[in-house]
Amino acid sequence: RFSQMLHPIFEEASNVIKEEYPDKNQVVFARVDCDQHSDIAQRYRISKYPTLKLFRNGMMMKREYRGQRSVTAIADYIRQQKSNPIREVQDLEEISSVDRSRRNIVGYFEQKDSDNYRTFERVANILHDDCVFLSAFGAISKAERFSGDNIIYKPPGENAPDMVYLGSLTNFDLVYAWTQDKCVPLVREITFENGEELTEEGLPFLILFHMKDDLESLEKFQQEVARQLIGEKGTINFLHADCDKFRHPLLHIQKTPADCPVIAIDSFRHMYVFPDFSDLSIPGKLKQFVLDLHSGKLHREFHHGPDPTDVAPGQPIQDLASSPPESSFQKLAPSEHRYTLLREKDEL
Repeated sequence: RFSQMLHPIFEEASNVIKEEYPDKNQVVFARVDCDQHSDIAQRYRISKYPTLKLFRNGMMMKREYRGQRSVTAIADYIRQQKSNPIREVQDLEEISSVDRSRRNIVGYFEQKDSDNYRTFERVANILHDDCVFLSAFGAISKAERFSGDNIIYKPPGENAPDMVYLGSLTNFDLVYAWTQDKCVPLVREITFENGEELTEEGLPFLILFHMKDDLESLEKFQQEVARQLIGEKGTINFLHADCDKFRHPLLHIQKTPADCPVIAIDSFRHMYVFPDFSDLSIPGKLKQFVLDLHSGKLHREFHHGPDPTDVAPGQPIQDLASSPPESSFQKLAPSEHRYTLLREKDEL
């Protein structure tokens, strides 16, 4: 029903944008019948209808369109996406006063009409929601171009050292990979505001639940994820959550904020608890926890007890009748509002 309602609106919005951007290479509207083309729906993990996804340079953006389903709103969204994501600075003093609570990427170029800058522009168009992009040209940027055009990353924190990109500036894949690594933290925070977006990435969650002011546990988790699980990036999302705000997911695994820090995996079917946070620094322990998810061992052991190879001689295999806790971040039935995180009643 909602697909039928959106169809004429989507088509009219495409006509409006076509008048403003007649060049077919600038904006393309397309629609997919997912009943007829289930392979396309499966490839892009589409499970609710209608879904509006944005592609740039052949890459699907993480954030889908969630604005109003109206011609004006959709057209405004496209105009916004067509705006320049890079702020050109007129004085290098502007660079020294950037907001250091954000991640900043600064490009210094001899001229705007160059392959180097065009690569930078393509990357900024994709990652502008994750980083602030700035650029300087010609005489203004000369002091920073002692070895030619270059790109630097200014991480959050007043005293955090800058990092310089050392690869080819015309190689889009290299520039994009480097910039994405800097703009998208390995361990991200999940909130009620971004939970739907993270769920739509289609990867299970490895979550650290910690008290907001417990930065020590967060730092340990970040270090061990980087040490043990960097190779699993792309198969699971590494997240951290505020114990107070996410009491409901904790209840699903029979925990409370008093038990934090707690590590758990949410597979979107069930939630599995890491045995003991103090085991986090044991080499390979956290990695094995994730590998046991991928192999199906976590799910299997919840239903049938420990695998025979994991049982000490003479110890009986426990036959568990209960199922693992249900996911607390599961997708609700399709509706006009699509997903939402399950919350306690007083938070709805």
